[in-house]
Amino acid sequence: MSVLVYTENWDGKFKKLSFELVSYASKVAEMLNTKAIALSVGKLESGEAEKLGNYGVSKIISAAGEGLNVLDNQVYAKIIADFAVKEGATVVVLANNNVGKALAPRLSVRLKAGIGAGVNKLPVSTEPFVVHKRAYSGNAFAHLQINTPVRIITLSQNSFELIEKNMGAAVENVNVSVDASEVKTQVREVQKQGGKILLTDAEIVVSGGRGMKSPDNWGPLVELADLLGAATACSRPVSDEGWRGHEEHTGQTGKIIAPNLYFAIGISGATQHLAGVSSSKYIVAINTDKDAPIFEAAQYGIVGDAQKVLPKLVEAVKELKSK
Repeated sequence: MSVLVYTENWDGKFKKLSFELVSYASKVAEMLNTKAIALSVGKLESGEAEKLGNYGVSKIISAAGEGLNVLDNQVYAKIIADFAVKEGATVVVLANNNVGKALAPRLSVRLKAGIGAGVNKLPVSTEPFVVHKRAYSGNAFAHLQINTPVRIITLSQNSFELIEKNMGAAVENVNVSVDASEVKTQVREVQKQGGKILLTDAEIVVSGGRGMKSPDNWGPLVELADLLGAATACSRPVSDEGWRGHEEHTGQTGKIIAPNLYFAIGISGATQHLAGVSSSKYIVAINTDKDAPIFEAAQYGIVGDAQKVLPKLVEAVKELKSK
Protein backbone atom coordinates (compact mmCIF):
# COMPACT_ATOMS: atom_id res chain seq x y z
CA MET A 1 0.00 0.00 0.00
CA SER A 2 1.23 3.54 -0.75
CA VAL A 3 0.27 7.11 -1.61
CA LEU A 4 1.37 8.11 -5.12
CA VAL A 5 1.78 11.81 -5.90
CA TYR A 6 2.15 13.03 -9.48
CA THR A 7 4.58 15.97 -9.54
CA GLU A 8 4.28 18.04 -12.69
CA ASN A 9 7.46 19.67 -13.97
CA TRP A 10 7.85 22.76 -16.14
CA ASP A 11 10.64 22.51 -18.72
CA GLY A 12 12.40 19.98 -16.52
CA LYS A 13 12.06 21.92 -13.27
CA PHE A 14 9.73 21.76 -10.29
CA LYS A 15 7.88 24.70 -8.77
CA LYS A 16 6.56 25.35 -5.28
CA LEU A 17 3.30 23.60 -6.21
CA SER A 18 5.15 20.30 -6.70
CA PHE A 19 6.72 20.48 -3.24
CA GLU A 20 3.35 21.40 -1.74
CA LEU A 21 1.82 18.27 -3.30
CA VAL A 22 4.63 16.08 -1.97
CA SER A 23 4.29 17.56 1.54
CA TYR A 24 0.55 16.87 1.46
CA ALA A 25 0.93 13.32 0.13
CA SER A 26 3.53 12.55 2.79
CA LYS A 27 1.14 13.60 5.55
CA VAL A 28 -1.68 11.55 4.04
CA ALA A 29 0.70 8.57 3.96
CA GLU A 30 1.43 9.10 7.66
CA MET A 31 -2.30 9.04 8.41
CA LEU A 32 -2.60 5.75 6.52
CA ASN A 33 0.57 4.34 8.12
CA THR A 34 2.18 3.80 4.74
CA LYS A 35 4.76 5.44 2.46
CA ALA A 36 4.56 8.26 -0.07
CA ILE A 37 6.02 7.89 -3.55
CA ALA A 38 6.61 10.79 -5.95
CA LEU A 39 6.25 10.32 -9.70
CA SER A 40 7.54 12.67 -12.38
CA VAL A 41 6.88 12.12 -16.07
CA GLY A 42 9.15 13.67 -18.70
CA LYS A 43 12.79 14.68 -18.79
CA LEU A 44 14.13 16.45 -15.70
CA GLU A 45 17.14 18.68 -15.30
CA SER A 46 20.01 17.26 -13.29
CA GLY A 47 19.36 17.33 -9.54
CA GLU A 48 15.65 18.20 -9.80
CA ALA A 49 14.29 14.79 -8.84
CA GLU A 50 16.34 14.78 -5.64
CA LYS A 51 14.62 17.98 -4.48
CA LEU A 52 11.38 16.06 -3.99
CA GLY A 53 13.12 13.95 -1.37
CA ASN A 54 13.22 16.93 1.02
CA TYR A 55 9.47 16.75 1.63
CA GLY A 56 8.81 13.32 3.09
CA VAL A 57 8.61 10.83 0.22
CA SER A 58 10.38 7.50 0.55
CA LYS A 59 10.89 6.97 -3.19
CA ILE A 60 11.05 9.12 -6.31
CA ILE A 61 10.25 7.71 -9.73
CA SER A 62 11.45 9.68 -12.75
CA ALA A 63 9.77 8.30 -15.86
CA ALA A 64 11.21 9.53 -19.14
CA GLY A 65 11.13 8.44 -22.74
CA GLU A 66 10.58 9.48 -26.32
CA GLY A 67 7.32 11.40 -26.69
CA LEU A 68 6.91 12.24 -22.99
CA ASN A 69 8.22 15.80 -23.03
CA VAL A 70 4.85 17.10 -24.23
CA LEU A 71 1.79 16.52 -22.07
CA ASP A 72 -0.67 14.11 -23.66
CA ASN A 73 -3.53 13.41 -21.25
CA GLN A 74 -4.22 9.87 -22.46
CA VAL A 75 -0.58 8.81 -22.42
CA TYR A 76 0.20 10.43 -19.07
CA ALA A 77 -2.94 8.99 -17.46
CA LYS A 78 -1.95 5.48 -18.59
CA ILE A 79 1.58 5.88 -17.20
CA ILE A 80 0.38 7.24 -13.84
CA ALA A 81 -2.25 4.50 -13.57
CA ASP A 82 0.32 1.79 -14.36
CA PHE A 83 2.66 3.06 -11.63
CA ALA A 84 -0.25 3.38 -9.20
CA VAL A 85 -1.06 -0.31 -9.72
CA LYS A 86 2.60 -1.34 -9.56
CA GLU A 87 3.19 0.53 -6.30
CA GLY A 88 -0.10 -0.58 -4.74
CA ALA A 89 -1.33 3.00 -4.34
CA THR A 90 -4.61 3.44 -2.50
CA VAL A 91 -4.43 7.24 -2.85
CA VAL A 92 -3.26 9.21 -5.88
CA VAL A 93 -2.59 12.94 -5.39
CA LEU A 94 -2.50 15.55 -8.18
CA ALA A 95 -2.72 19.32 -8.39
CA ASN A 96 -6.13 20.90 -8.87
CA ASN A 97 -4.86 22.84 -11.89
CA ASN A 98 -5.61 22.39 -15.59
CA VAL A 99 -3.33 19.36 -15.84
CA GLY A 100 -4.73 17.69 -12.73
CA LYS A 101 -8.30 18.36 -13.84
CA ALA A 102 -7.56 16.72 -17.18
CA LEU A 103 -5.79 13.68 -15.73
CA ALA A 104 -7.99 12.91 -12.71
CA PRO A 105 -11.12 11.76 -14.60
CA ARG A 106 -9.06 9.51 -16.87
CA LEU A 107 -7.30 8.01 -13.86
CA SER A 108 -10.68 7.55 -12.19
CA VAL A 109 -11.85 5.38 -15.07
CA ARG A 110 -8.62 3.38 -15.29
CA LEU A 111 -8.33 2.76 -11.54
CA LYS A 112 -12.08 2.60 -10.80
CA ALA A 113 -11.41 5.29 -8.23
CA GLY A 114 -13.56 8.00 -6.67
CA ILE A 115 -12.36 11.61 -6.91
CA GLY A 116 -12.12 14.31 -4.28
CA ALA A 117 -11.57 17.45 -6.38
CA GLY A 118 -10.29 20.77 -5.05
CA VAL A 119 -9.41 19.43 -1.60
CA ASN A 120 -7.77 22.03 0.65
CA LYS A 121 -7.03 20.15 3.88
CA LEU A 122 -5.86 16.77 5.08
CA PRO A 123 -8.56 14.07 5.15
CA VAL A 124 -11.05 14.46 7.97
CA SER A 125 -10.83 10.70 8.54
CA THR A 126 -9.34 7.66 6.84
CA GLU A 127 -11.95 5.08 7.90
CA PRO A 128 -14.21 6.03 6.18
CA PHE A 129 -12.06 8.14 3.84
CA VAL A 130 -13.50 11.67 4.05
CA VAL A 131 -11.94 14.77 2.49
CA HIS A 132 -12.56 18.48 3.11
CA LYS A 133 -13.15 20.90 0.22
CA ARG A 134 -14.56 24.32 -0.53
CA ALA A 135 -18.03 24.65 -2.01
CA TYR A 136 -20.14 27.42 -3.55
CA SER A 137 -17.14 29.51 -4.62
CA GLY A 138 -15.59 29.33 -1.17
CA ASN A 139 -18.73 30.42 0.68
CA ALA A 140 -19.14 26.99 2.27
CA PHE A 141 -17.27 23.74 2.75
CA ALA A 142 -18.15 20.11 2.17
CA HIS A 143 -17.06 16.78 3.57
CA LEU A 144 -16.89 14.21 0.79
CA GLN A 145 -16.72 10.48 1.56
CA ILE A 146 -14.88 8.37 -1.03
CA ASN A 147 -15.89 4.73 -0.80
CA THR A 148 -13.72 3.16 -3.51
CA PRO A 149 -10.58 1.16 -2.60
CA VAL A 150 -8.46 3.64 -4.59
CA ARG A 151 -9.05 7.39 -4.10
CA ILE A 152 -7.91 10.28 -6.26
CA ILE A 153 -7.33 13.68 -4.67
CA THR A 154 -6.69 16.96 -6.49
CA LEU A 155 -5.20 19.51 -4.09
CA SER A 156 -5.97 23.23 -4.38
CA GLN A 157 -2.87 25.35 -4.81
CA ASN A 158 -1.54 27.22 -1.78
CA SER A 159 -3.77 25.26 0.58
CA PHE A 160 -1.04 23.26 2.33
CA GLU A 161 2.25 24.37 3.82
CA LEU A 162 5.63 23.01 2.77
CA ILE A 163 6.90 20.51 5.34
CA GLU A 164 10.55 19.59 5.00
CA LYS A 165 11.41 16.04 6.00
CA ASN A 166 14.28 14.25 4.31
CA MET A 167 13.67 10.51 4.20
CA GLY A 168 16.78 9.75 2.16
CA ALA A 169 14.61 8.84 -0.82
CA ALA A 170 16.30 7.10 -3.71
CA VAL A 171 15.61 8.17 -7.29
CA GLU A 172 14.48 5.40 -9.62
CA ASN A 173 14.99 6.35 -13.26
CA VAL A 174 12.61 4.47 -15.53
CA ASN A 175 12.58 4.52 -19.30
CA VAL A 176 9.02 4.33 -20.59
CA SER A 177 8.28 3.26 -24.15
CA VAL A 178 5.33 4.98 -25.75
CA ASP A 179 3.57 3.81 -28.88
CA ALA A 180 3.73 6.81 -31.22
CA SER A 181 0.21 6.04 -32.44
CA GLU A 182 -1.11 6.67 -28.92
CA VAL A 183 0.25 10.23 -28.79
CA LYS A 184 -2.48 12.58 -30.01
CA THR A 185 -0.96 15.88 -28.87
CA GLN A 186 1.63 17.68 -30.99
CA VAL A 187 3.24 21.05 -30.26
CA ARG A 188 4.09 22.76 -33.52
CA GLU A 189 5.21 26.09 -32.12
CA VAL A 190 6.02 27.56 -28.70
CA GLN A 191 5.74 31.28 -27.97
CA LYS A 192 6.75 32.43 -24.51
CA GLN A 193 5.82 35.76 -23.04
CA GLY A 194 8.83 37.32 -21.38
CA GLY A 195 9.20 40.07 -18.81
CA LYS A 196 5.99 39.27 -16.93
CA ILE A 197 5.19 37.02 -14.00
CA LEU A 198 2.66 34.37 -14.94
CA LEU A 199 -0.61 34.67 -13.04
CA THR A 200 -0.66 30.99 -12.16
CA ASP A 201 2.85 31.17 -10.68
CA ALA A 202 2.56 34.48 -8.82
CA GLU A 203 2.70 34.66 -5.03
CA ILE A 204 1.22 38.16 -5.17
CA VAL A 205 -1.39 39.42 -7.66
CA VAL A 206 -2.59 43.01 -8.10
CA SER A 207 -5.93 43.06 -9.90
CA GLY A 208 -8.16 45.88 -11.15
CA GLY A 209 -11.83 46.17 -12.05
CA ARG A 210 -14.21 48.71 -13.52
CA GLY A 211 -13.61 50.88 -10.46
CA MET A 212 -10.35 51.88 -12.16
CA LYS A 213 -12.69 53.89 -14.46
CA SER A 214 -10.38 54.01 -17.48
CA PRO A 215 -7.47 52.11 -19.06
CA ASP A 216 -5.50 55.34 -18.68
CA ASN A 217 -5.61 54.96 -14.88
CA TRP A 218 -3.70 51.68 -14.74
CA GLY A 219 -0.27 53.25 -14.14
CA PRO A 220 -0.28 53.20 -10.30
CA LEU A 221 -1.66 49.64 -10.25
CA VAL A 222 1.15 48.39 -12.50
CA GLU A 223 3.68 50.34 -10.43
CA LEU A 224 2.42 48.69 -7.25
CA ALA A 225 2.72 45.28 -8.89
CA ASP A 226 6.29 46.03 -9.99
CA LEU A 227 7.26 47.15 -6.48
CA LEU A 228 5.83 43.99 -4.95
CA GLY A 229 7.17 41.63 -7.62
CA ALA A 230 3.57 40.75 -8.40
CA ALA A 231 1.57 39.73 -11.45
CA THR A 232 -1.21 41.97 -12.76
CA ALA A 233 -4.77 40.77 -13.32
CA CYS A 234 -8.24 42.11 -14.01
CA SER A 235 -11.94 41.29 -13.81
CA ARG A 236 -13.89 40.09 -16.83
CA PRO A 237 -15.60 43.43 -17.63
CA VAL A 238 -12.15 45.03 -17.88
CA SER A 239 -10.84 42.45 -20.36
CA ASP A 240 -14.13 42.53 -22.29
CA GLU A 241 -13.78 46.30 -22.66
CA GLY A 242 -10.26 45.82 -23.98
CA TRP A 243 -8.64 47.77 -21.13
CA ARG A 244 -6.40 44.78 -20.36
CA GLY A 245 -5.58 41.56 -22.22
CA HIS A 246 -7.74 38.46 -21.77
CA GLU A 247 -4.72 36.59 -20.43
CA GLU A 248 -5.09 38.68 -17.24
CA HIS A 249 -8.75 37.85 -16.69
CA THR A 250 -9.33 36.01 -13.40
CA GLY A 251 -12.60 34.42 -12.36
CA GLN A 252 -14.89 31.52 -13.12
CA THR A 253 -14.51 32.04 -16.87
CA GLY A 254 -10.88 33.14 -16.67
CA LYS A 255 -7.86 31.96 -14.74
CA ILE A 256 -8.34 30.26 -11.38
CA ILE A 257 -5.56 31.42 -9.07
CA ALA A 258 -4.53 30.99 -5.44
CA PRO A 259 -1.77 33.48 -4.58
CA ASN A 260 -0.62 34.26 -1.05
CA LEU A 261 -1.80 37.85 -1.47
CA TYR A 262 -4.48 39.20 -3.83
CA PHE A 263 -5.26 42.90 -4.24
CA ALA A 264 -8.78 43.49 -5.57
CA ILE A 265 -8.82 47.13 -6.62
CA GLY A 266 -12.10 48.56 -7.88
CA ILE A 267 -13.60 45.07 -8.08
CA SER A 268 -17.08 44.60 -6.64
CA GLY A 269 -16.65 40.88 -6.03
CA ALA A 270 -19.31 39.17 -8.11
CA THR A 271 -19.69 35.44 -7.49
CA GLN A 272 -18.08 34.64 -10.84
CA HIS A 273 -14.96 36.61 -9.94
CA LEU A 274 -14.67 35.22 -6.42
CA ALA A 275 -14.88 31.70 -7.82
CA GLY A 276 -11.47 32.29 -9.40
CA VAL A 277 -9.69 33.96 -6.48
CA SER A 278 -11.36 32.76 -3.27
CA SER A 279 -8.52 30.31 -2.55
CA SER A 280 -6.10 33.23 -2.07
CA LYS A 281 -4.58 33.19 1.42
CA TYR A 282 -5.16 36.92 1.92
CA ILE A 283 -7.37 39.30 -0.04
CA VAL A 284 -7.03 43.08 0.22
CA ALA A 285 -9.99 44.98 -1.23
CA ILE A 286 -10.21 48.64 -2.24
CA ASN A 287 -13.66 49.85 -3.24
CA THR A 288 -15.83 52.94 -2.86
CA ASP A 289 -18.89 50.83 -1.98
CA LYS A 290 -18.69 49.66 1.65
CA ASP A 291 -21.36 47.05 0.88
CA ALA A 292 -19.48 45.51 -2.07
CA PRO A 293 -19.42 41.67 -1.85
CA ILE A 294 -15.62 41.68 -2.14
CA PHE A 295 -15.37 42.90 1.47
CA GLU A 296 -17.05 39.71 2.69
CA ALA A 297 -14.26 37.64 1.15
CA ALA A 298 -11.42 40.03 2.04
CA GLN A 299 -9.28 39.87 5.17
CA TYR A 300 -8.38 43.55 4.79
CA GLY A 301 -10.38 46.32 3.18
CA ILE A 302 -10.16 50.01 2.36
CA VAL A 303 -13.33 51.94 1.56
CA GLY A 304 -12.21 54.63 -0.84
CA ASP A 305 -11.55 55.72 -4.40
CA ALA A 306 -8.79 53.62 -5.97
CA GLN A 307 -7.47 56.69 -7.78
CA LYS A 308 -6.76 58.31 -4.42
CA VAL A 309 -5.78 55.22 -2.43
CA LEU A 310 -3.40 53.62 -4.96
CA PRO A 311 -0.85 56.49 -5.14
CA LYS A 312 -0.67 56.56 -1.34
CA LEU A 313 -0.24 52.80 -1.23
CA VAL A 314 2.54 53.01 -3.81
CA GLU A 315 4.33 55.68 -1.77
CA ALA A 316 3.97 53.63 1.42
CA VAL A 317 5.52 50.57 -0.27
CA LYS A 318 8.37 52.69 -1.66
CA GLU A 319 9.05 54.05 1.81
CA LEU A 320 9.12 50.57 3.32
CA LYS A 321 11.45 49.26 0.60
CA SER A 322 13.84 52.18 1.09
CA LYS A 323 14.43 51.33 4.77
